[in-house]
Amino acid sequence: MPDTPPATLAAAATPLTIRMHADDNVAIVANDGGLPAGTALPGGLVLRDKVPQGHKVALVDLARGAPVLRYGVPIGHALDAIAAGSWVHERLLQMPEARGLENLPMATARPQPQPALEGYTFEGYRNADGSVGTRNILAITQTVQCVAGVTSFAVQRIKAELLPRYPNVDDVVALEHGYGCGVAIDAPDAVIPIRTLRHISQNPNFGGEVMVVSLGCEKLQPERLFPPNAIPIQDTRGAGEERLDTVCLQDDAHVGFMSMVDSILRQAEVHLERLNARRRETVPASELVVGVQCGGSDAFSGVTANPAVGFCTDLLVRAGASVMFSETTEVRDGIAQLTARATTPEVAQAMVREMAWYDAYLQRGSVDRSANTTPGNKKGGLSNIVEKAMGSIVKSGSAPISNVLAPGEKLQAKGLTYAATPASDFICGTLQLAAGMNLHVFTTGRGTPYGLAAVPVIKVATRSDLARRWHDLMDINAGTIADGQARIEDVGWELFRFMLDVASGRKKTWAEQWKLHNALVLFNPAPVT
Repeated sequence: MPDTPPATLAAAATPLTIRMHADDNVAIVANDGGLPAGTALPGGLVLRDKVPQGHKVALVDLARGAPVLRYGVPIGHALDAIAAGSWVHERLLQMPEARGLENLPMATARPQPQPALEGYTFEGYRNADGSVGTRNILAITQTVQCVAGVTSFAVQRIKAELLPRYPNVDDVVALEHGYGCGVAIDAPDAVIPIRTLRHISQNPNFGGEVMVVSLGCEKLQPERLFPPNAIPIQDTRGAGEERLDTVCLQDDAHVGFMSMVDSILRQAEVHLERLNARRRETVPASELVVGVQCGGSDAFSGVTANPAVGFCTDLLVRAGASVMFSETTEVRDGIAQLTARATTPEVAQAMVREMAWYDAYLQRGSVDRSANTTPGNKKGGLSNIVEKAMGSIVKSGSAPISNVLAPGEKLQAKGLTYAATPASDFICGTLQLAAGMNLHVFTTGRGTPYGLAAVPVIKVATRSDLARRWHDLMDINAGTIADGQARIEDVGWELFRFMLDVASGRKKTWAEQWKLHNALVLFNPAPVT
């Protein structure tokens, strides 16, 4: 909580510090531009160093080896004595060892049940499988990177020549990726990228329409990507039988480049006709499937944006919706908090299994969890992955964790889910798409123009300075919490209501308006040949 009374937080001349827990022996500086050496803080402590915004100041003298506490937990140990009023940064700290995965509290937390949140709805597209889309998009799946250029050319023509005739279709996207050939397709871990691409093709925002562009000689053949009964197949060619709608570029029927492109356009038109017949209908907020993620994090992420998202997560769970939080290396150091919140010991054990798998994956590459923290994270005040994890985990709110997904799996449950993914923004977003999210929430402190073509991405800024400078990229300003202008609850409700408007198509996110679309990046832990 802010050390300075909330009523004075907005005063530019007032030194502002934020301490998250009563036991903390450091606080972060909240002032834009930081504070110079010699500044007297409320309470009389005088800064010995210039401390940048978001960075930590020692509130007491710290002996060599003493734990440095933020969020009430040790985020490191002092490598040497640190005097009160000094700037505490990563070079002064020894990172703690990772918590072991044994003797963890398993489903021990018993939170008070929260009342159901009823009466909230949005306007969505109901699919035949019962899922609901927030957008109505034609997606063209590709089995291999080799066809990406042809498909991209065809999509440009579809948008220019066909899409204007189908006003109820929001967009056409090519599911481009770097997989499909030159890979160990039969390796055990190859199941991850294959099922990821399969499940992305079934995302609720694509309306159950599956169209595939294949080269012909690739390892990931269409029949392997979509085996029998993997998806409901439409009869798109009037042949009187159900078949996977595939355009194979190496077919003898294709003579020249434009023949391939024209074939893609002909098949796209069949799907556009069906998608165009769809209409939004009122559905309960329980049909939202929300992925929460952070990128370009700073020390304010765990103070403003992520707690507000966590409050909103609790609202969504109370409304019966599905929420996924992810980023294994960014929650690994909070594993004891997570397993305690599991609804059953089996759910807790599933989290441990996913963490152990990722520990082994990192070990094979001769790296550890310390490889996560970026230069930007450190510039924003995060000393190491332990501090980052404590701020990241609060996006999950306080609801019980009722489900666990391995990478690439499809979500089948309501409530709060831990979806195991790498922390990479692009890979995490891709895997959450595969899980079935129809809306994405992304918090950032340093700033990122990240966006996805398949789902709306709502950006939440951790600082008012970022929200002002990136006014046409950030959708929600959680910096008002640090400024003393709003409470965590206020921003959480603002985000919740904004999500319903975006899901209904009444509002567009900035990433949608500017068409900022990052590429899909399939997680492939199997060898490349």
